[in-house]
Amino acid sequence: MKRNLLAIAIPALLVAAGANASIEVWNKDGNKVDFYGRVKAANNITDRAQKGEGDDTSARLGMSGQTQITDSVTGYGRWEYEAKAGKNSDNEVRYAFAGLNFGDLGSFDYGRNDGVLKAITAYTDVLPQFGGDASNNDWNVLSSRTKAVATYRNNNFFGLTDDLSFALQYADNGDNSNQGSLTGKQDSIRGGSREAYGANIQWNIFDTGLTAGAGYAQTSNSDRRQSTWAGGLKYDNYNLYLAANYFQSKFKDVVEYEWPNGYTKNADGKVRGFELVAQYGIDLEVGRITPSLAYVQHKVKADSLNFVRNNTRYIGRGFTSPVAKYVSLGATYDLNKNFSAIVEYKFNLLDRKDLGAALNTENGERYKKATKPGTKDVLGVGLIYQF
Repeated sequence: MKRNLLAIAIPALLVAAGANASIEVWNKDGNKVDFYGRVKAANNITDRAQKGEGDDTSARLGMSGQTQITDSVTGYGRWEYEAKAGKNSDNEVRYAFAGLNFGDLGSFDYGRNDGVLKAITAYTDVLPQFGGDASNNDWNVLSSRTKAVATYRNNNFFGLTDDLSFALQYADNGDNSNQGSLTGKQDSIRGGSREAYGANIQWNIFDTGLTAGAGYAQTSNSDRRQSTWAGGLKYDNYNLYLAANYFQSKFKDVVEYEWPNGYTKNADGKVRGFELVAQYGIDLEVGRITPSLAYVQHKVKADSLNFVRNNTRYIGRGFTSPVAKYVSLGATYDLNKNFSAIVEYKFNLLDRKDLGAALNTENGERYKKATKPGTKDVLGVGLIYQF
């Protein structure tokens, strides 16, 4: 069977350019396997001292499959890999999980998967090139892809209504082990083990196109606790998409660490943020264009903070500073289901003394002469092919 599957899959991948959707490479006796992929050729044009500047080309390949076990039980799995082809050549396994679907009783899976709050952060993570600031496991708990998570989902509230869904999740020392730092991934260096728990609930409000969602997650180890709650609304109807999200993370019992580069932190604090997005799809003679407008703002508040970066010291009790603040104006032009062009201009609203400006600036000797590090506007352009 493995040889037959490969014999079908390899030729199918070679002719992917002619596909209109994911490629079904196997569908027999209750077993189904699909392949899908994406190539994005993009560039972010901004000051050379700013993070994310330059080539942002990447390629993804994924596989999803399912098998019918009984009339009411289905097994499923998903794997997805991304290779960076720009100046950042890091590669990543984005998804790798398997599970069982029990119909109206819900589904259970384990592996590398979306954190339970990703269902809420996804409301505003729809910008052509940028965005996704709330989907950040450094600021929030279980808000993005996370490894070693066990997830229970029910998409129709035990068969009573298709409008109500919820999820419960447990993470065993997953990517959330990097949390607990307002300005960096300290736990990844300390190697601290931390478990996390979370839940979300979403309500599709009848047939109005309006969805309301909320979620909560928390994590802790021996000397650090963090919790996040999130709420969001989205409207998707008549070619119009509107979305709003609010997030708040609290850091408790944070102890002090000092790095060799002069970085010192001692803080109990919060990260608060909100994101607003408006998009409207316009059908053209060839394809469809979707203009996009968004506003993003996230702030950190610390009881005590003291660190130096790019010759600027951030210090004080009751310290409050933006870590992300911008207006986005862009558009996506879908020539067809497989090929798109994107353009987005990010109006950076950070001040030079804001914490976000420091975190948004590349370190190194050649950047010392940057006049306004981390505060420059960014233009993103790109082409996307997907199947």
